[in-house]
Amino acid sequence: MNLYIHQLSDWPRFRWDDTTLMPRLADVRHRQGRLLGRMEGLGFSLRSEALLNTLTLDVLKSSEIEGEVLNVEQVRSSIARRLGMEIGGLVASDRHVEGVVEMMLDATQNFDKPLTPERLCGWHAALFPTGYSGMSRITVGSWRNDAGGPMQVVSGPLGHERVHYQAPAATRLETEMPTFLDWFNEDVGMDLVLKAALAHLWFVTLHPFEDGNGRIARALADMTLARADGTEQRFYSMSAQIRQERKVYYDVLEQTQKGDLDVTTWLAWFLDCLGRALAGTEAQLETVFRKARFWENSTTVGLNERQRLILNKLIDGFEGKLTTSKWAKIAKCSQDTALRDIQDLLGRGLLSKDASGGRSTNYLLTDLN
Repeated sequence: MNLYIHQLSDWPRFRWDDTTLMPRLADVRHRQGRLLGRMEGLGFSLRSEALLNTLTLDVLKSSEIEGEVLNVEQVRSSIARRLGMEIGGLVASDRHVEGVVEMMLDATQNFDKPLTPERLCGWHAALFPTGYSGMSRITVGSWRNDAGGPMQVVSGPLGHERVHYQAPAATRLETEMPTFLDWFNEDVGMDLVLKAALAHLWFVTLHPFEDGNGRIARALADMTLARADGTEQRFYSMSAQIRQERKVYYDVLEQTQKGDLDVTTWLAWFLDCLGRALAGTEAQLETVFRKARFWENSTTVGLNERQRLILNKLIDGFEGKLTTSKWAKIAKCSQDTALRDIQDLLGRGLLSKDASGGRSTNYLLTDLN
């Protein structure tokens, strides 16, 4: 009896119900276009900020799906350095963080380049720079060999494991991977958003590496979504949404891999998840949109660099209360200069005095809406 779709005689001839998927696909495509249109209207610096935030979130959440927590400042700094962005507070990143970032940026920034075995193996080597996954030594930068037994996805304590999935035998990878790569690189006449969903499923079903297959599958989905958008600028994170829906994500994958080759349920979930990611992105990027509205205001013309620095900090969410002494410390100026800066902003209506009072006068950003 066949347990998994890769054991079926007509593998990998996937099929699906267009009537179920097309309304979902149309909604996703509309949301993508609307988001990209809004982002196109922003200035270069704000788009760069949004790109940095999205890529940082994507790297962090894709790793969290696998139970790995990365340092957010290291991830952010690594991305900024690689993209040539000038941001304050850069920190050094360890080689594991650098490797994860390298894979994600290669997938999304070089989305139009062919996917090859060498490229995939390079991604895998970047994910595991020490040759270890946790405490276990693994084969890095090449397909698995099943020397330790069949590749299985399991959960539960030792002796009471539950097998969720068993991948094809390693001997099949020499024929399976070229078939997958040919399909991935060719124009097969399907919408690229659907292709992203199918690429994710197909790759993770083959499970060609000893570890890291989920992260690479999500990178492939992001790569294909970048092709669908026609730009390397990423403003939404599929991985962040999958992280929120992690249990359902694994359940639908397992259900699909133990079913027949009708993958409508998986594709529908992927489209719905992507739709929710796009819907949530506007909230996540609201700070960027607020900045755009703020700096488009005529009252911001002629502000000095100190004023721009503090105002941006207030928009981002300034911790504590803004006083003249804090202004002077942050902007590296005298308190007299700080007071003149503040009085100018009060006159422009950009700042207001905090009515709650206190020992020191506090200042608030006026409503941006």
